[in-house]
Amino acid sequence: MLKKAYIKNFGCQMNVRDAEVVAGLLIKEGYRIVEDSAKADIVILNTCSVRQHAEDKVWSEIGRYRQRQFPRRENKEHLSKTVSGKIIIGVIGCMAQNYKENIFQRAPTVDFVVGPSDIHRIPEILKKVLKCQSVKVSGRNLFELKALETDSLSRPEEIYHSGFYQDKEHAYVVISEGCSNFCSYCVVPYVRGELHNRKYQDILKEIKEALERKIKRVTLLGQNVNAYQDGGINFIRLLEEVNSFKGLAEFSFITSHPKDTTPDLFRAMADAVKLKKHLHLPVQSGSDRILKLMNRGYTRNFYLDLAKGYRKIATGGVLTTDIIIGFPGERQEDFKDTYNLVKEIEFDAAYIFKYSPRPHTQALNFNDDVPQEDKERRHGLILELQKEISRKKVKKK
Repeated sequence: MLKKAYIKNFGCQMNVRDAEVVAGLLIKEGYRIVEDSAKADIVILNTCSVRQHAEDKVWSEIGRYRQRQFPRRENKEHLSKTVSGKIIIGVIGCMAQNYKENIFQRAPTVDFVVGPSDIHRIPEILKKVLKCQSVKVSGRNLFELKALETDSLSRPEEIYHSGFYQDKEHAYVVISEGCSNFCSYCVVPYVRGELHNRKYQDILKEIKEALERKIKRVTLLGQNVNAYQDGGINFIRLLEEVNSFKGLAEFSFITSHPKDTTPDLFRAMADAVKLKKHLHLPVQSGSDRILKLMNRGYTRNFYLDLAKGYRKIATGGVLTTDIIIGFPGERQEDFKDTYNLVKEIEFDAAYIFKYSPRPHTQALNFNDDVPQEDKERRHGLILELQKEISRKKVKKK
């Protein structure tokens, strides 16, 4: 049986944790996780669909492994020294849910496709794929030799308790999966499902298990952590519970949605001595008209008040954001509103992206009418502004 597995991760911190979960499941089944794909019998690509660029990197990566599946003569001798036989290639995560069986059509060398809510099935899927490879391919339909799992609505709780963490000093802990906001540009609800909160006792149990492994730092993860609710335990109450853990040196959280963010959160951040004073609060646009098209649920002034309130209450706290440039319908005055908002707030850091249409989303039906050269120009202006703000902040320290 093939035993060496290599997992390559693309995308957000949620994907980092998912990759750890998969690694933990495979280790329990006797597989060995390797850090060099050339030494692996199984290659698993844990994918992201949030932006086109992230998907393009995955398709390119699959192409690289295709060369290994069907090597040129000069590479065969080298490959024979690393692994024997055909490697198994799996695509998991958001692209798997987004494209499903179409991945097999575009990339026939892929052996299995598994969505985010089905990752617990990967060990049994590998058994199926290995069995299929042991029989003669002749006369069999392509899809008989493949495995597709994208139908589950939620994950079993036990997958979060495998005990495997890549970083031996830090643990990502998922508090909620999916999102129910349906921002018009965002594919997350379609690939990770609607919001599902884990039981707070299970979250605390996982943190305790991490601490028992001498891990001292924790990051709580969710697409919208502020919306967390389990019975009478909301997100602020959960922060208080985590802050009380003995042996925990520091913890943080990502990501917050402005429409669900209140001054109560800022007060909780100021009071919790172990909680890192860092708020990632994606604004996406500074234009009320574009924010409405994005279905963000707040206005420019609401966001400005939040930023001011955060800096007043959580004194010295770091504030970072995400911004999308060139959203359909974005006029020069809309861009100017975003530019001026960045100038006024002076974020500690900003992740600035050019809009790209995403499958299934409402914005896919909008006219992507901002010319590429305008997207590039506006992106460059915001980027340079943020760099100047960051340089100024560094000089003040």
